Amino acid sequence: MTLPAALELQDRIVFIRHQRVMLSSDLAALYGVEPKVLMQAVKRNIERFPDDFMFQLSKPEWVDLKSQIVTSSWGGARVPPYAFTEQGVAMLSSVLRSPRAVQVNIEIMRAFVRLRRMLSENRALAERLEQLEQQYDEQFKVVFDALRQLMKAPEPKRRPIGFIAEA
Repeated sequence: MTLPAALELQDRIVFIRHQRVMLSSDLAALYGVEPKVLMQAVKRNIERFPDDFMFQLSKPEWVDLKSQIVTSSWGGARVPPYAFTEQGVAMLSSVLRSPRAVQVNIEIMRAFVRLRRMLSENRALAERLEQLEQQYDEQFKVVFDALRQLMKAPEPKRRPIGFIAEA
């Protein structure tokens, strides 16, 4: 089995309760086990997973998250999954000891680090731009506005709607 790509891992890190977490269902898929098996291993070692390492989503959080990730209403889990913080994922390495689990854990830790680095670099760049803008007068306003536009994520291109007749 091949390990998931870095971008795929970063896409599985979601923001819930003001924390970056990974869901038990995603972790189980990455580790190549059933979610039930993952949670059995965790519950056998529950003392290793305090509330700031792992928590179960509330039903409203689960409904909201399912609507964001556009999952089917048919099949799947009937109870909300658990969410593991970065520390909780690290603790999973002491509970799951298969070679695949070790390698997946290493890649997940790297994904958390990359995500943290990207966020801090973007924040630092925005702060530096703000400092420069305060230093210089109105003549550079156009430059600063252009730089801000470049820092924004590109909007998806859309085709025009309707029939377009050739002239």
